[in-house]
Amino acid sequence: MTQKLVKISSVGHYVPDHVLSNHDLEKMVDTNDEWIRTRTGIIERRILKDPKKATAFMSAEAGKEALENAGVSPEELDAIIVATVTPDYLFPATACLVQKTIGAENAYGFDLSAACSGFIYALSTGSMMIESGRYKKVLVIGADKMSSIIDYTDRTTCIIFGDAAGAVLLEPSEDETGIIDFVQHTEGDQDNFLFQEAGGSLNPASLETVKNKQHFIKQDGRTVFRRATEGMADVSLEIMEKNQLEADDIAWLVPHQANKRIIDATARRMGLSEEKVMINIQKYGNTTAATIPLCLYDWKDRLSHGDKLILSAFGGGFTWGAAYLTWSLKS
Repeated sequence: MTQKLVKISSVGHYVPDHVLSNHDLEKMVDTNDEWIRTRTGIIERRILKDPKKATAFMSAEAGKEALENAGVSPEELDAIIVATVTPDYLFPATACLVQKTIGAENAYGFDLSAACSGFIYALSTGSMMIESGRYKKVLVIGADKMSSIIDYTDRTTCIIFGDAAGAVLLEPSEDETGIIDFVQHTEGDQDNFLFQEAGGSLNPASLETVKNKQHFIKQDGRTVFRRATEGMADVSLEIMEKNQLEADDIAWLVPHQANKRIIDATARRMGLSEEKVMINIQKYGNTTAATIPLCLYDWKDRLSHGDKLILSAFGGGFTWGAAYLTWSLKS
């Protein structure tokens, strides 16, 4: 049976106005611009400062732009998937808030939690929903307000993360382009190398958990760096081999923007030159589920119809995955 292809028919984004630079961080913690740049590739990141706005706001802004760019009304949407680890609330789902905000009265929505791999997981979920024939238009959003769970006295984490949202609209493809394949993996991180200790049912919020800073992200930097480097490189090569792709076949690698050294290692494993790698970590830092759609947005005018793309990510969980697609939009 011939696979029904699903295309990305438009992209949208939202980044806050406030810029937190490396030089700003020098005044907050014991670090410096050169150390951050050489070890992560980050120069600045965006922070959503308005206390009345959070992930749902950014998601809605990115989603509205994606719909506008596609010439699709919110009422035409069938479903909304928001990949995030920083939902506005534990419930209702952030996707429900987005649905109401943008006026997608005929759509249902849900959140998906896979940390930095969230967008890859959500993209595969939305794609399969359309492949089933039951849905025609699915809005997939990756968004995180990471500043809400960052301890700005912890130099191991505060230098890395930023806030942003990216969105893509998925529709059935009318030609031979579209989303072709996914490879996804999970290995339960029971040692808590990367996690948020409190706020869930195991350690509910209390005066004690707040006092002990248990609601901030914590990570074992060396372990996470090693596992992410291995995971992203391995899964990128895995999807290439599965689809009999050579380095020359690939127009672009769209990697999760966690660390410039991890991105470089992935490209080397795939045999790709830096000219074929989307990199914007210097502008935004690690925006978790938003990094890959942000890259697609930033590069949308440089992509050509039929370009072969590999999307790759590694995140807390541990989760990691890759997607192979051919670009459907025409310049």
